[in-house]
Amino acid sequence: MNDDLHRILIKGGVTSPGELKDIIAMLEAGGLKEVFFGSRQDLLFPLQNAKEEQLEQISKFNTDIVSDRSYQNIVTSYVSADIFDMTNWLKGSTYLYILEGFDYLPKLKINITDPKQRLVPIFNGNLNFIASDSEDYWYLNIKLPHWTKSVYYPVLIYSWDIHTVAKAIEEIYQDVVDIDELFFILNKKLDTNNRTIERELVVPYIKFPYYEGMNRMGLDQYWLGLYWRNNRYDLDFLKKLCGFCLDNSIGKICITPWKSFIIKGIKSSSRPELERFLGQKGINIRHSQLEMNWHLPVDDMEALELKKFLVLSFDQNDISTYGLTFGISNETGKRTHFSSVIIEKNTPPTIVKDFSVRPTYNVLHFKNFDPNTQEYQVYAQDVDKIELPGLLMELSKHYFDQLGRAVAKKESPKNTNVDILKEVYQCSSCFTVYDQTYGDAKAQVVVGTPFEDLTEDYCCPVCSAPKSDFRKMKLQIL
Repeated sequence: MNDDLHRILIKGGVTSPGELKDIIAMLEAGGLKEVFFGSRQDLLFPLQNAKEEQLEQISKFNTDIVSDRSYQNIVTSYVSADIFDMTNWLKGSTYLYILEGFDYLPKLKINITDPKQRLVPIFNGNLNFIASDSEDYWYLNIKLPHWTKSVYYPVLIYSWDIHTVAKAIEEIYQDVVDIDELFFILNKKLDTNNRTIERELVVPYIKFPYYEGMNRMGLDQYWLGLYWRNNRYDLDFLKKLCGFCLDNSIGKICITPWKSFIIKGIKSSSRPELERFLGQKGINIRHSQLEMNWHLPVDDMEALELKKFLVLSFDQNDISTYGLTFGISNETGKRTHFSSVIIEKNTPPTIVKDFSVRPTYNVLHFKNFDPNTQEYQVYAQDVDKIELPGLLMELSKHYFDQLGRAVAKKESPKNTNVDILKEVYQCSSCFTVYDQTYGDAKAQVVVGTPFEDLTEDYCCPVCSAPKSDFRKMKLQIL
């Protein structure tokens, strides 16, 4: 992240159209025309001439402009609620109630997430509250800044105690050496509604979702995901989009850690107006996953150019990266990424700092290509830029090889000599499968309906691709 950028902390990555419109007015008064989205669901922007205090006085919502890097935004997976798989008791409103309790700006990174989603990182905070199967109780995974490893708090935390526990840790964490000492101090200091941990947290492996475009949400609503390749979001466009949301009774706008944003709860009757608006602005909502699933430093043209070079190579070689995510880092050893694969630029030796040296890169990936393992593995070191496409293509094939083996290990050993081929239809945009055995309840397609009998206006329940985009395939069941 560029250190001279100021921030507005969007608590939990969720804001209202009215509040965002107010922020935009404040930024425009500072002479800005665009804004960046940050990895922790915040807004970033340069502020050279305008003074913070003068701009803050413009805000009707008492919005703070933060220049102190020691403050952190709270990250939540509210953005995933109601549109991706989630823990059965955890609703969008739960996140909002929890966030209301935070009446201070934290200096620790706090994540509040659902382990059954993949869009928002689970373990890259200092305090990671992770929903358990017990209603309104959360695991707490802790890795304080001066600790070398993460550990779990010995009890589950009650939803309405999250802000109390986080604030108490914030006040004492610098002097705490281990989890036993922390638990002892908090147990004496707080009166909280804890619960015994009956089973260890198991975070399931989930493929990374497609988070762009107009997608179905229930029977009569849609959600819209918008992604800008260069992460430079035009303020005038955002302001008019906020106006659309206000006019159509849409209450929330969510920022993702992937520098995109999502609007949920768009009524079917509002969809044509929104599509006209996006079309008039020339907004592309059909980016390939080859280029969407990347995490880059904010306002870093070198990283963006490297990404374009790599994506072009993938595209020209017709390589699939479905389920993989990539991150680029210009700081060797600063590994706080949440991408499956990391391309890390090496720092030039200080002895040659006055000379032009061709950059080299390291390629790393998480164990099993799952960031939730928190375990890095080195794939290649000190390689030239021109070598990266080939290495990453090899690595993507390795990902699919190990994915097949991992699935095979989990399958029942019974009937291993029998292969059943089942005919299904798969969306070529997001790979969602239509199987007549299950039908499509969201689209009111009853069980047993053959694909050929679906109406011509049938579309993919995930990305809304038309029926014509589905391709017949054989699904092998072992």
